Order: sequence, then C-alpha cells, then structure tokens
Amino acid sequence: MLVLFNGYGQDDAVEERVYDYAGENHKCFKCHGHKTFHYYNDQMGQEVRERMNPYYIVDSSEFYTSNHWNFSCFDCHSYEYENFPHPNELRFEQLPACLDCHGGDDTYEDRNWEQINDEFLKSVHSTKHSIDFNCNMCHDPHTYKINARTNENIKQTIQYDNGICLSCHANINKYQLIVDFVNPNVLKTHDWLPNQALHWQNVRCIECHAEIKEDMLISHNIQPKEKAVRKCVECHSQNSLLLASLYKHQVKESRSKYGFFNAAIMNNSYIIGANRNYYLNLISLIIFGLVVVGIGIHGTIRIIKK
Repeated sequence: MLVLFNGYGQDDAVEERVYDYAGENHKCFKCHGHKTFHYYNDQMGQEVRERMNPYYIVDSSEFYTSNHWNFSCFDCHSYEYENFPHPNELRFEQLPACLDCHGGDDTYEDRNWEQINDEFLKSVHSTKHSIDFNCNMCHDPHTYKINARTNENIKQTIQYDNGICLSCHANINKYQLIVDFVNPNVLKTHDWLPNQALHWQNVRCIECHAEIKEDMLISHNIQPKEKAVRKCVECHSQNSLLLASLYKHQVKESRSKYGFFNAAIMNNSYIIGANRNYYLNLISLIIFGLVVVGIGIHGTIRIIKK
C-alpha cells in the first residue's frame, strides 16, 4: 500500500492507492525517469553513463497522479522493450489510439469517447494535419489528468488546460512537428483582446476557439481562427457561453439553488444581467414582503376603524 497526495497541493486530501505494476514499471523508470542512465558495455568492459533523450523522460510522480496511474508500461508498449539495448525497429511501432481502449467502454460511457473522436475529426487540427495530429499531441498519456470534472479550483483547471494548448502553440520545437512555418506569437495574434492577461487567467483557450456542445463537457471541434469568438457579449451576458463550457460542471448546482449566479464564479467580472448577489436578493425579497404585510395590516386597521 502506497500513500500519495492526490491533486495539486499539500492541502488536498490524501488518497491511498495500490500500484499493481509499480515493480514492473520501475524497470522502465530506472532509465526513463532520469536525465541520465547507465549500463555495462561488454565491448568496453566497463560501466557507461549517458544522457537520456529529454523527449523520452517520464516523471514517475506525474505518471502516478495521471489518469493512467495503474497501467503497466507494456499495456501500450511492446514487451520487447524489456531487452536492452532496445531493438531499433521498435521506434516504428504503432502505439494504441485512445479509442482502442476507450471505445465501447461502458464504464466511462458518460465521457462520450466516440463523440469526442467525431468532433476531433471535424476540427481544424484533424482536417489540416490529418494523421500527423493525434490525441497524444495534446494529451500525453504519461501525465494527462482530467481536471474539469474533478477539480473544484477553476483557476487551476484553466491553467492546466491552457498549458496543453501552449505546449504546442508556444513551443516551436513541438509546433514544427506538423507544420513548417514559424510558430505564431500568441501575444501578437491576440493583441485585439482587452485586458489580455486577465482573460487568460480566467478563461480557457477552447472557450473561444472550440465549438460549444451542450452535451459535452469539453468540445474537441477546434475551429479555424476566422471563427474564433470575438464578441464580448457572447461571454459577458446572462446567456454566457462560459456557462455551457467552463462552468458547466459547477453551474447546475448553483443555478438550482441560487438562480442565475455566474457573477461570483467569474470573479466579479462584469456580466450583463448577471451581477447580483444571492443574499442581497434575499434581503430585498424579505423587505418587500414586510412592506406588503405592513400595507395589508394598515389597510385592515383602516377598514376596521371605518
């Protein structure tokens, strides 16, 4: 039994987990979990230490807090990797796609995997880049974790999800895996956006760049830049797009209890028709009720005296 902090920080709850493949995976992490690795070179007759390719390093602590924390490395990779040096032909092995495991999985039917795949195939990522762009480009299976359904801290969810987009759009080395032209400067291409930094702290990229689907927590149909949201009122209104995406997992409960109440969860940003306080509303109703009762009592007394 191993004990692990589950979440982002020390204030999160501690969760106990049993790692079925920890011993097996440790054989891989001995090399791929460090910046250097060593082995015995028979031809030289000595121990050799070398640098690990940084793109092949997997942080074991991140892996064991990811969605795939209880997977064996060999669930996705060939058992031939047990041998060192690894056979060169393994570099060309085709790794399983998300639907190879998640397709038709009744356990997670509510995650809409097939619909997500259909949406992705319509997205600009797929239509422009075809097979060069796959799920792993955004969702590293070694580290990916779902935040939108599990994390109550909106700011952390925004930071994590935007980090996925910026891992490519702000990283020329990764960006040029699928395109030859220079990575666009996201600051310059968004210079029309007022209070740019404030927006990026409170809104995910996909809120403006993806088609919103009511029945999906996160749409994967990324739109061309010409179709990106540019009208302030689409978010800063009572029918905010953010209620259908970013705050979907929180807003149902608050709406059923408080009515329309997204001003608070949007950090007091100005929302047309939305900036009202539940407790002020309640006090106003009480005062209004007392006034009505007072008028009723006053009228009743006048009638009796008359």
